[in-house]
Amino acid sequence: MAAFSKSIPHNCYEIGHTWHPSCGVSFLQITRGALEESLKIYAPLYLIAAILRKRKLDYYLHKLLPEILQSASFLTANGALYIAFFCLLRKILGKFYSWSPGFGAALPASYVAILIERKSRRGLLTIYMANLVLLFCITAAMYMFFFRCKDGLKGFTFSALRFIVGKEEIPIHSYSPEAAYAKVEQKSEKQEAKPKRKNIIALVKKLVDSVCKHGPRHRCCKHYEDNCISYCIKGFIRMFSVGYLIQCCLRIPSAFRHLFTKPSRLFSLFYNKENFQLGAFLGSFVSIYKGTSCFLRWIRNLDDELHAIVAGFLAGISMMFYKSTTISMYLASKLVETMYFKGIEAGKVPYFPHADTIIYSISTAICFQAAVMEVQTLRPSYWKFLLRLTKGKFAVMNRKVLDVFGTDASKYFQDFIPKLDPRYTIVTPELPAEFS
Repeated sequence: MAAFSKSIPHNCYEIGHTWHPSCGVSFLQITRGALEESLKIYAPLYLIAAILRKRKLDYYLHKLLPEILQSASFLTANGALYIAFFCLLRKILGKFYSWSPGFGAALPASYVAILIERKSRRGLLTIYMANLVLLFCITAAMYMFFFRCKDGLKGFTFSALRFIVGKEEIPIHSYSPEAAYAKVEQKSEKQEAKPKRKNIIALVKKLVDSVCKHGPRHRCCKHYEDNCISYCIKGFIRMFSVGYLIQCCLRIPSAFRHLFTKPSRLFSLFYNKENFQLGAFLGSFVSIYKGTSCFLRWIRNLDDELHAIVAGFLAGISMMFYKSTTISMYLASKLVETMYFKGIEAGKVPYFPHADTIIYSISTAICFQAAVMEVQTLRPSYWKFLLRLTKGKFAVMNRKVLDVFGTDASKYFQDFIPKLDPRYTIVTPELPAEFS
């Protein structure tokens, strides 16, 4: 544990922005790099979300770009303001303490940055301290339970789950088998009137139907056109295709960058391990959830919202195909947020103004403190994200000087010694090996 009373006299150039002695120039360099990476992250993310939500032309013309810029500005500010408060705090305190280069600088930076982001996107963020798959299983179980409950979920979350698992799993609380069979008959009559299209999708559907032709379907199941086996297989194929296409779209910018220098890289756009991993994750999640739901309807002879807890938990095992801390933690934080606001509506939980902003700021500040003083405690994915956001500059901090606080800050940076200009330093800098 770091000694909080200890301090070192070094200035911000000697510890933080070792690549340039000017605070202003360093701030502008970090801002430029962070903005570039933020746009690369949010532009495809918002575009894919807009396509999945079937946005109208007006959204693409007037809202898409402002929303991308707003979220990109938030992430840029998080990185740029950190170096700004890093320098400002050093000038105010006159020295560095164990908490100031990490937590002290990141706390106000994170607080200001999150205020830039849209309020609907301010999820309750937390530190990476839980088992990834187990956390996702629990999160998925609760999400699917709320999805099945009347008025359990609303807005984008409900629409997203309806798209993923299908409208057949939406609860109909006044469900009656007679009404269900009437709908089946109406659908079959309409389909007979429509001309059959000879395309690839129709052929695949026909193949799947022939494989599962004689499969059973429980009277409580609302997938009227398919038996239970066909229902699960089609769910897997549909979401596997969605996951594969999403990952392909995300790789398009990097692939076309090498269009003329390395044309062979274009093949990796379609034949990449990550494409199939995301597809397997989404496809298996849906098929496991649907299969478990059907199985429970068969053995219990009823359709119950509690089935969603078991089905959602088992479906969470699909995270093994695509282990994403970002997805797991984001969904967990949004679940906490959902439960918190439900508690407020029910009068069981007090309302704390700006709770999401405060928790985000503290959580991010703790992560930055670890990134500065104890990189070995961070998840590799988060450390890579910080390096990407700062164009690698987070790795060139002078952590050997910070070892005095007892956190082994330079444990993974033993061979790095910054080339500092003695004209701008307070303490005589240690010379790199080639100059000693």
